[in-house]
Amino acid sequence: MSLLRNATSSYDSAFEEDVKLRKKQQERHALFQRERPSRQGLPSKSFLADVASKDEGKRLRYQMSNLTAYERHKLLINHYILYHPGSTAALQRDTSRDKRDIDIIRENHQFLWDINDTPDTWERQLAKKYFDKLFKEYCICDLSHFKENKIGMRWRIEREVLDGKGQFTCGEKRCKESEGLRTWEMNFAYVEQGTKKNALVKLRLCRDCSYKINYYRKRKEVTRKSIKHKHRESSKKKKSRRDESESAENAQETNEGNSLNNAKQVDETESENSIWKGPAKLPDEKSREEEFEEYLQDLFL
Repeated sequence: MSLLRNATSSYDSAFEEDVKLRKKQQERHALFQRERPSRQGLPSKSFLADVASKDEGKRLRYQMSNLTAYERHKLLINHYILYHPGSTAALQRDTSRDKRDIDIIRENHQFLWDINDTPDTWERQLAKKYFDKLFKEYCICDLSHFKENKIGMRWRIEREVLDGKGQFTCGEKRCKESEGLRTWEMNFAYVEQGTKKNALVKLRLCRDCSYKINYYRKRKEVTRKSIKHKHRESSKKKKSRRDESESAENAQETNEGNSLNNAKQVDETESENSIWKGPAKLPDEKSREEEFEEYLQDLFL
């Protein structure tokens, strides 16, 4: 009986140790389950936001540790604008008063600039540079209000010169007629910057637009005859100036000839006889410059 009791007591003590180990394992498992989130459903948004913020903070700290102060500043500003767009409304610039280059040119544009006029501001300098690039041979006009005697004019731009607008086609802004063009010269009176100005301009217009330009009074038409007449008058003036200079030179030569000796008079007679050695020069022979001017006037009629 004593042996049986000892056996049962030893058996009972071993079983109790197993029970204690099993309880400890269960307690550890319960503690682990409490610390770890449950796998039954999706994780909460707060848990995901915390994990994402931790990962992003680690990445930013590693990235910013290799940057300079200026690069770090740019990175923080970019992140601020990216993740907080509503708070940057106060940083936006007021664009209501912004102006383009063409707006400044329109405000400071002049139809004619004086040679001695020096622009005092950068806006006027920009308008002056634009004016220097214009082609001032023919004008482009707007005849939409011709019955009110209101005519708008401007100089041609490079694209219009290449297309032949105002020279080989009608100079009216909306007209595209290229036949029956006539050249009109008119004194364009206009008001600019509160002062009255006049400019002598030329227009190439078709038949209908020519009627509109002469609706109130007859304009002066430019033809080849008038150009030739002007050229003749200019050539006559040049010849008269040449004759005057030659007469003055001849007078000086005669005064000097009176004081020369007989040997020099013999040389003068020989020079007079040398005239007959070559062909006679025609008095009406035109120089190369005069012929070139006539060619250009016929081209830009």
